[in-house]
Amino acid sequence: MSVKNKLTLSVQYPDPRLKEVITRAAIRKWIQAALFAPAELTIRFVDAAEGRELNKQYRGKDYATNVLTFAYNDGEQLDEDAPTQADIILCTDVLQKEAAEQKKTVEEHTAHLIVHGVLHAQGYDHEDDEEAAEMEGIETELLTELGYADPYAAEKAVE
Repeated sequence: MSVKNKLTLSVQYPDPRLKEVITRAAIRKWIQAALFAPAELTIRFVDAAEGRELNKQYRGKDYATNVLTFAYNDGEQLDEDAPTQADIILCTDVLQKEAAEQKKTVEEHTAHLIVHGVLHAQGYDHEDDEEAAEMEGIETELLTELGYADPYAAEKAVE
């Protein structure tokens, strides 16, 4: 696993459905696994209405998506000691639906989406095949180290 980097974490549950299931301690563990530098992060669990509004307002897409990452210092030339700053928004409705469709636990899928969001916050992306392969490889490695299955196993079986 990665070295523990300084993390300032805020967890918000305006949609409280997962508050008892997805604990702050679990979230911190998943973030630390994917954190390659100090960070100040907010993880926010929202319902479909808020998720849809955020996705529409900031990405021009009129639907709720599973995870949105707002990286505030992505690509900027900052002091190398400056922490990564981001809000990572998870839509409970989409997350639960996808977990059921993919035959995963909500915990397993949430761990994957948080790792995915943390990587985005640190500048990783999947806009082209090469970037996607790199990011998926890192996600798979980190989630395996955390004790979860390869989140892309079903997709790889189809190829």
